[in-house]
Amino acid sequence: MNTIVLSDLHIGSRYFISGPLKGFFAGLPEDTELVLNGDTVDRRRFRMSPLQKDALDLIRQESLRRRVVWVWGNHDWKYMLPDPAEITFVRNYSVGKRLFVSHGHGFDFITAPIKPLIFLIRVLHDYRVDRGADHVHVAFAAKKYSGLYRVLRSHITASAVRFARKNGYEAVACGHTHYVEDAIVDGIRYINTGSWTEPPVTFLLVNDKEIVLQKIH
Repeated sequence: MNTIVLSDLHIGSRYFISGPLKGFFAGLPEDTELVLNGDTVDRRRFRMSPLQKDALDLIRQESLRRRVVWVWGNHDWKYMLPDPAEITFVRNYSVGKRLFVSHGHGFDFITAPIKPLIFLIRVLHDYRVDRGADHVHVAFAAKKYSGLYRVLRSHITASAVRFARKNGYEAVACGHTHYVEDAIVDGIRYINTGSWTEPPVTFLLVNDKEIVLQKIH
């Protein structure tokens, strides 16, 4: 059995990169389960264009052909599709003890204390976009604050790795930070599958032999 892990599609957001999705799903082998690791929809900016409705329909259709697991993130926490077909909704997911899959917001203990600052960044970003600045996701804009962004990423990585070690997992996969990475940290493999709001768009392939982070777009 193969497992494919994607994160942070943010369907409903204007920044969702929808182009590769249909072809990617069509190329998946039959014996493959699909894990959507959080923020599959963006409830904060939930405006459904026809292309985005098609993307949700594709996910429904995939659940009739293969096991589809929808892991909740912070932007789609407890969200349920009106017609979920055969999709399974969960908080976290694991592939035996080889890999723990969690969106990553549960490992984020920094964001809450600095919510006023994050709110200010969002307001400034939205204002700049409304005034003609480049249309980019707020997570991309936040990367300009490189020191703060690096601290957040490092914090989530350390928290995820501690959890994995304590619970006997060989590796842990997150999203949330919109930053693709694959590293060994204190003997635990930490993988972040990035997002579908800016390139590179990636996925994680898990099978009996390997765990590989690969680029789609």
